[in-house]
Amino acid sequence: MQRRGAGSSGQAAPRSAAARGCRQRAGLSALLLALCLALALPDPAWALPPPPSPRHRLADGLSRSRELLAAANASLHRVKELGTLGFECTLEEVDLEDITENQMNTIKACTSEDPGTGNCPVLERPTFDMSKCLQGIYKDLNAYRAELKNFNDQKVLATIDEMMKALKASSGSTPQPSAGTGLASFKERMRLCSILHAFQIRTVTIDRMMNYLTSLESSL
Repeated sequence: MQRRGAGSSGQAAPRSAAARGCRQRAGLSALLLALCLALALPDPAWALPPPPSPRHRLADGLSRSRELLAAANASLHRVKELGTLGFECTLEEVDLEDITENQMNTIKACTSEDPGTGNCPVLERPTFDMSKCLQGIYKDLNAYRAELKNFNDQKVLATIDEMMKALKASSGSTPQPSAGTGLASFKERMRLCSILHAFQIRTVTIDRMMNYLTSLESSL
């Protein structure tokens, strides 16, 4: 009886060790597989969100353009009411200056000249380049942002920045000009008044253009 017991226990030990070895190898394989999956799959907490669709970008740009227009109107109203520049800043007092005349801008990029209608700028859907139009709007904002950086109206600057951010994915980045309109001399304040009026008019154009782009995208 003792021999059988010893023989039984002697045979059981190797089988038990072999079973433990198999379990250890199986556990190691499962651990390695889990580690590989963990490395291959992105952590939900750090995974990048999908890029916004063109329609979403246009809707965001339209919302920002309305905020921009409101900020431009409010800024010009405050300058007139408070006499910030030391004179009545009205269109009658200044000569409007288009600081974007020598670059791509909203008007150049978003319209085309039709010889059949007396060279009147018109929108033509078959040849309309939405990406180019958005780039023109972006460059306009970039130019006015540089001119108004010395004018202490953080609301205007912030709305310009938000609008540019909304358009950046479609338009690419543009180097920031170093020029800025000062306030020291009367001539500089006159020029700033002109810039504010031109900017307000351009924001109207930009807002209407964003409305058009949004409706165009929705109809496709």
